[in-house]
Amino acid sequence: MTDSARLMSRRHPTVAEDEIRGTAQGTAPVPLSVLDLVTVGAGRTAGDALRTSVAIARLTESRGFHRYWIAEHHSMPGVASSSPAVILAHLAAHTTRIRLGSGGVMLPNHAPLVIAEQFGTLEAMAPGRVDLGLGRAPGTDGATAAALRRSDRLNEGADDFPQQLAELTRFLDDDFPDGHPYRRIHAVPGPVQATSPGGVQSPHRPPLWLLGSSGFSAQLAGSLGLPFAFAHHFSAQNTVPALDLYRESFRPSAVLDEPYALIGVSALATDDEREARRQVRAAALSMIRLRTGRPGLVPTPEEAEAHEFSPMEEEFANSWNANVIHGTADEVRSGLDDLHKRTGADELMLTGNAHSGDVRLRSYELVADAYGLPTTR
Repeated sequence: MTDSARLMSRRHPTVAEDEIRGTAQGTAPVPLSVLDLVTVGAGRTAGDALRTSVAIARLTESRGFHRYWIAEHHSMPGVASSSPAVILAHLAAHTTRIRLGSGGVMLPNHAPLVIAEQFGTLEAMAPGRVDLGLGRAPGTDGATAAALRRSDRLNEGADDFPQQLAELTRFLDDDFPDGHPYRRIHAVPGPVQATSPGGVQSPHRPPLWLLGSSGFSAQLAGSLGLPFAFAHHFSAQNTVPALDLYRESFRPSAVLDEPYALIGVSALATDDEREARRQVRAAALSMIRLRTGRPGLVPTPEEAEAHEFSPMEEEFANSWNANVIHGTADEVRSGLDDLHKRTGADELMLTGNAHSGDVRLRSYELVADAYGLPTTR
């Protein structure tokens, strides 16, 4: 049995299963959540994008969305989510109930101790509502990944992911065995404070999730009995095979008795179907520029309309937008229902990529209305 498997097989009192499994609200088939890349549109600032994130977090919390995750990306002018822990701390100050987490922190980019410290701090700020989602991709291009890791041996970081995960888990649980070189090193805030003289620190720590866009993390999450999040929004062809592999590989653990998988879904609802098409075409142009080494701010719909798409660009835009559920609220609801039926996902995590923060905010409001989600204050 690997060190990772031994860690997950123990019954820890620090993570409750009901922190992972959400409850569907209204007529939604499963819990609905949010994945935020903190997108920055042309003519807007990163500050504008962060204010939009606060507004969306507040709205979705008031409408019964289950969790709000921030993705880690680097060296992309149109994506201001390079520091998930910092943004999550900001969101924690503006929310009270919605779960907050990373979707995800890219583990090979960071020392496990640093992540344990950051998320221990977040747990102290927002007790019982922090998730730690982990990925093994760099979240950027190879050169930027080399700068982040101070190494050009990028494959080694990805291949060492299970060992890094085991080390991170031990820091979170503060339980390195006697004789281990890290036995006397503690992630603070963390469980060690509860065992110190006069200590009253809660032993609770954030639940771990594994993220992926292929079979590697699906199988690893299943074998460790961890919840799994799949990036359907950019790897749709692999969704069903990865979820099947996760369920087939699943072994009950201290965290979960049965599999629990969410999928990230690109979804944008607008009051008018034509406006939805305009918005997602602009987002597709942004992705084309990123994929061809010209990353920039998310263009306006007007810029996209004026752009002369080459045949190759047109093919890419059509293919990309085929996996974006967009249109009126009723059309988006129907698309989400169909996707749930096809995948059997336990949770749908929506990400709306658009130039305007107001458009993104309105999209979540329309989805909430379409499913009759409750309104709380």
